[in-house]
Amino acid sequence: MANPRAYLDDNATAPLRPCARDAVVAALETLGNPSSIHAEGRAARALLEGARAAIAAGVGAAPRNLVFTSGATEAANLALTPHLQSCGETAPFERLLVSGGEHPCVLSGHRFPAGAVELLPLDDDGALSLPALEAALSRNEGRRIVLALQAANNETGVVQPVAEAAARLHAAGGLLVCDATQAIGRLDATFVTLDADILFCSSHKLGGPPGAGALAFRRGDLHIGETLVRGGGQESGRRGGTENIAAIAGFAAAFREATATRAEEALRLAGLRDAIERAVLELAPEARIIGKGLPRLPNTSAFLLEGIEARTLAMALDLEGVAVSAGAACSSGKTAASHVLAAMGLKDLASLRVSLGWRSGPKDVGSFQTALARVLSRMKSRRNEA
Repeated sequence: MANPRAYLDDNATAPLRPCARDAVVAALETLGNPSSIHAEGRAARALLEGARAAIAAGVGAAPRNLVFTSGATEAANLALTPHLQSCGETAPFERLLVSGGEHPCVLSGHRFPAGAVELLPLDDDGALSLPALEAALSRNEGRRIVLALQAANNETGVVQPVAEAAARLHAAGGLLVCDATQAIGRLDATFVTLDADILFCSSHKLGGPPGAGALAFRRGDLHIGETLVRGGGQESGRRGGTENIAAIAGFAAAFREATATRAEEALRLAGLRDAIERAVLELAPEARIIGKGLPRLPNTSAFLLEGIEARTLAMALDLEGVAVSAGAACSSGKTAASHVLAAMGLKDLASLRVSLGWRSGPKDVGSFQTALARVLSRMKSRRNEA
């Protein structure tokens, strides 16, 4: 009997949690459109609003300030617009500052004109350069500014200085939009801890089903002046279309479990991550662990091996039964150089990313170590024969 595969790519998509599967099935068996006023519709509405209340409470928002979307990509496209409205202001925001390490849904998904967008570099360890942010704010003094900054990088796991950036931005009268997709359930990521104005996340990164995400606003007077999906006025007019009740119910179930077990899971996953990194350094002492000296997601490790392409190594490990990523799985079959590493000054490179989750265990670490040893041994032999 073949050995089971080791799945170590939770940052791309986490395995579906049993609680989420049960919630999806139960929701699919609930008849009714949540916009209908009859008993069946009210039952569907109760599922929807229960999910909204749970996720809103988990991020520190009022339920009325949370919008369900099809995922983080749609949420980013919806939020990053010059037509954000705050405190009665209706004039468009003039500038968008974006960390160079953001997910493509932020880098490409905003609605600002190209000339109004400025990319900010990362420091050598992969965190946003705060001096670069301060310089950008100084150059744009007097303009209405939005900053897009993720809570933690999806490729490297490096935790970003969101609260520090928010303090500088708020002093300049700006707004901060935070992609909390990788942080929810892994870090203490709420409006209180992040000090963001808007945040968004996605179901399938938590072990929920794909097809659901959430966009939350810290204040009731902050909203989108121009929506993307127009229709029947669902989501208080902010996102048209009948809500995906089954995916949303699964999302809420996964969210509840991930956030309830966050502290103990963080300790467990950090132990597994550290074991993986010890194995890497034992087999390849020259390896560079990205962001090793900075706060990182407890489940994520990214590293570079001298003279070995990350995509080649990822494919070789796949053949050995171990699933990892060469960077981030943000586009179909992506194996190109990492824009995150480029923002750190490491151009034309891609890192190997190992990301763990609720289903990961010591056996996966052992499988990874065995597979990596085999692959590196073969590669060394081929180099010696060349």
